[in-house]
Amino acid sequence: MKTSSSPRGWHSRGYLPHFDGGEICQFITLHLGDALPKKVLEKWKRNLDFENDEYAKQLLYERINKYLDQGYGSCWLNRPDIAAIAEESLLRWDSIRYRLLSWVIMPNHTHFLIKPIEGFPLSKIMKNHKSFTSHSANKVLKRNGQFWQEDYFDRYIRDHDHYVDTIRYIEMNPVKAGFCKKPEDWRFGSARLRLQNS
Repeated sequence: MKTSSSPRGWHSRGYLPHFDGGEICQFITLHLGDALPKKVLEKWKRNLDFENDEYAKQLLYERINKYLDQGYGSCWLNRPDIAAIAEESLLRWDSIRYRLLSWVIMPNHTHFLIKPIEGFPLSKIMKNHKSFTSHSANKVLKRNGQFWQEDYFDRYIRDHDHYVDTIRYIEMNPVKAGFCKKPEDWRFGSARLRLQNS
């Protein structure tokens, strides 16, 4: 019998497909509400309707990330006080609700790799993270309204190579976007923290 804390498997809220597989590693991309207009995303999804699901999802993901790295929208996460809210929220629940394996806070989006702990489904983890960070950030910004995009992009980790590639992708994101020369130079990411703790 499924409970509210049971993994949901594949599900969708009509925007992006999600896979909540329980205690498996998940790569999450979460972007600010104005970083990727819904019209753009819907157009891309329509253009990919003829492709098989996995290939279409990969192409959509690549287009989203290329678009996000161009820095569209308000880029609230470019402010150190706002980026700190997002990072502290991720760190706060590490080893309680999930294992936080890697993360980066970019100007208009975040990437993180987590492994949910039993009893904490991905959908609940994301709801709590988004709610806390949006309320806290909006309070600091003295604003109301949508902070994060309604939905998020998740991808479960298939094997060891995918795991290693995902961590490399996350930590290299600010380098690839031209914000720093080395991953550990970026203030809000796991590469910097890992270097400090070594």
